[in-house]
Formats: sequence, structure tokens, C-alpha cells
Amino acid sequence: MFFYFKNVKINYLVLGDKGKWLVFLHGWGGSVESFLGVAKTFKNNRCLLIDFPPFGDSGEPQDVWDLKTYADMVFSLIQKLKIKKISLISHSFGGRVAILLSSTYNVNVSKLILIDSAGMKPRDFLWTKFKIVKYKFLKKLGFKQKNKGSQDYKSLSPIMKKTFSCVVNQYLEQFCSYINAETLIFSGDKDKTTPLYMAKRLNKLIKNSGLVVLKNAGHFSYLDNFEQFIIIVHKFIN
Repeated sequence: MFFYFKNVKINYLVLGDKGKWLVFLHGWGGSVESFLGVAKTFKNNRCLLIDFPPFGDSGEPQDVWDLKTYADMVFSLIQKLKIKKISLISHSFGGRVAILLSSTYNVNVSKLILIDSAGMKPRDFLWTKFKIVKYKFLKKLGFKQKNKGSQDYKSLSPIMKKTFSCVVNQYLEQFCSYINAETLIFSGDKDKTTPLYMAKRLNKLIKNSGLVVLKNAGHFSYLDNFEQFIIIVHKFIN
């Protein structure tokens, strides 16, 4: 199924026709397939899965989107489907959107699940900023340097590179205290992309939240430790 937001085609999938609404928000570079295996275990719920543009079968924005634009898009779809109350299940970049939706939008979020969520300022923030400034300075002087940017970034179009930079440089600590939903935070103990200290910070900032550390799991902890994840999530949601 499709709808249009800011002239961009947005692909989404609805599973089930009764029960509580669960909204799944995938990580950067993912698609509805990222959470499809999880959604199919919720046979007594209605599940909404969305392709964040430009991924999956959604189109590519023609201008730069920031995090609020992505959240506006999800909110617009929730309104279009006339959904009154939701639980949010999110991973990585999807966690950024979920934090914003849960804290600043007029949407009834009863349960919030953040899996290896992005959005917290890294410990080496000042060192990273120094390296960026140094890189730009040497570039202006004409020194050639190797760009060690992530594959996520290198594979993007110019518009999406700007979007990516805009999104990853917004930190969300200030929004966490406004989250009222009962919250469950998952973190893989071997996650190097959004390390455990970020999950612990979320746990500290979000009232009425709990933290589950999945053993021998990386940034996709819900897939690395799928059976344990599913058992815990089902108990939490239902």
C-alpha cells in the first residue's frame, strides 16, 4: 500500500485486522522486511510497517528531510489510518523517530520499545567534531585525505547525504523526559554502533522505563537473540 507525503511515495504494510495497533519503525537502510518476522508473531494484533524513504519501496525525497519530517510522515499516516492508540517498536534510526513521536506529538503511545536506539550524543563527540574540523581545514589547504565515511553515507545520493547528516547530528536527550509511555529499552551487549552506555542513558532519562541487555548480540540484537526478544516483547505488549 502507498500514500504520498511531501510528494514522496511512502510504502507501508498492514498485517491483521483486529487487536491493538503496533507500529514498527526500522533502522537506516532497512525496510518493512526488517521487522516482518517480528510482526508476524503478533497474530492477535494489527501491525503497521513503514518504509522510511528512500528505502524499500518508498520514493526518494527531492529536498532535505530532517528528523521532524520523518516523524511528521509517520504521524500523517497514523492520522490517515485513523489510529487512536499505538505501541511503537523501533530499531536504531527508527528509535530516533519513536522518541520524537512519543515526546512531542499528539499521539497516544501506550508502549514504547527502543532497540539499539540512536539519538544519544556519543562520548567521543568533541573528538569527532575536532576530526571533522581538521578534515575540512586540510581540505581547504589542498591536502588530499582519505574519506573514511560509513558505507551508509557513501551509497547515498547528494540529497540523502545531506539528510543523513542532518538526522545523525540531532541528539534527543532533551526530549526523553517528556515521554510518558511505558518504555522498554533493548541493547546488544556487543553493539558498537549504539553502545550499551547509550541505552543506559535512555533508561536514566525516560521515566517508567526498563532496560534489557541481550547477550552475545550486536546492533541488530533483536535478530541476534530473536527467541528471547520475542518472549519479552510479547509479555511487555500484551
